[in-house]
Amino acid sequence: MDDSPLTIAKAVAAVGRIDAVPTLLEVLCEITGMRFAVVAQVTDTTWTACAVKDDIHFGVTPGSQLAASTTLCFESRAARAPIVIEQASADPRYQMHPVPKLYQIESYVSVPIILAGGRYFGNLCALDPSPAKVGDPRIVSTFSRFAALIASQLDNQLLQEQEHRALLDERAAGELREQFIAILGHDLRNPLQAIFAVGDLLERKLADPALSTLASRIKTNARRMSALLDDVLDFARGRLGGGIAVELTDVANVNTGLMTVVQELRDAQPGCKIISDIQVASPVRCDLGRLQQIASNLLANALTHGLSDSAVKISARADEYDLVMEVWNAGEPIPPESFGRIFEPFWRHSVSASRNGLGLGLHICSQIVRAHQGRISVTSTREGGTQFTARLPLSASLRMNPASAGSSYASADDNLARPLMPTLQDLSPGRLTVGQTGAVDREAADLFLA
Repeated sequence: MDDSPLTIAKAVAAVGRIDAVPTLLEVLCEITGMRFAVVAQVTDTTWTACAVKDDIHFGVTPGSQLAASTTLCFESRAARAPIVIEQASADPRYQMHPVPKLYQIESYVSVPIILAGGRYFGNLCALDPSPAKVGDPRIVSTFSRFAALIASQLDNQLLQEQEHRALLDERAAGELREQFIAILGHDLRNPLQAIFAVGDLLERKLADPALSTLASRIKTNARRMSALLDDVLDFARGRLGGGIAVELTDVANVNTGLMTVVQELRDAQPGCKIISDIQVASPVRCDLGRLQQIASNLLANALTHGLSDSAVKISARADEYDLVMEVWNAGEPIPPESFGRIFEPFWRHSVSASRNGLGLGLHICSQIVRAHQGRISVTSTREGGTQFTARLPLSASLRMNPASAGSSYASADDNLARPLMPTLQDLSPGRLTVGQTGAVDREAADLFLA
């Protein structure tokens, strides 16, 4: 432990934050009859008072310092053992010792304060100009226990400070990382648009089929990179801004918008099989672009992880309260241990051979659903396949509060105030629903999924 002013000031402040210390010093004075007690930080060169009870007007206050070599605490520190003196003038060990003579003391008790890991902090001391019966082992034991209590409190303070610093460092690193992602994504947008435009021009102008095919691949890869970039930007906006923003309008016919998504995927992947059943008969208050993004991400996920020779199905309908969109695929079920993470960012299907994408698609879907005050769920079994279901309220009047709608919904303020976390709504095997409560019972989930 160094002797820098900052370190000493921190030590004095740390002891000062322990509310029990003044009481401990009073108790020691009462049981010993001595009138001065102190908690001192002791280094190789300096003795510093951190907390003091002084009824003999010794003139020591918190922050007062002495040369360590002029104190008996220096010897206690060297031996890492208590020092007990009942009457210095009659004690053969101390009657000629310079320290009792220097400070004109007769009775003295000092025990080390040892922190975790064996680090020496200082001493808990009491002294008096008059003799005192302090040799009783019970008195020394009381000093030692009080010293251990002080050490424990100091260790707890240090641990809390370390955790607080680590939290601040992690938060700063996270914010810097997300700002970097957002800036990088913005700067990549223009080059990608230029690449796509050149590919499109070449595809239309080139007469050679082989070269035209290469130009088409350029467009396909630029489109895919653009989609990845969109996911990264949405993720960054969601983290930096408290959630993905939506612009809600009354959309009379969402069927056309959803069918546009289906057709785009069919065009982009000519060999894929998509069976659509989109029949939404009611107007929906939603952000149509974001609704299309949900459909696109869920369909892309199904095409990636479903059986290549099996069709993917998408359906959309309106019930009494909600727009209900379902996307289904056959294939290997989602492992039970993955259910609690499936809507987390950067999660990717562990049973799939495909590693395309960043693992943001399902997370972004959940965030868009959350912004609409809806819910998204998944069921996955070997026999029944995997189905994602998104439910969005049809209108603002149906955006129910927690008291009337249960834990699947939350108020708009709640949505802005805390990040989405999965909540187990349905404990049927192979089912997970993400709602709006902003909390998850991980232990319950683990027990159930086990």
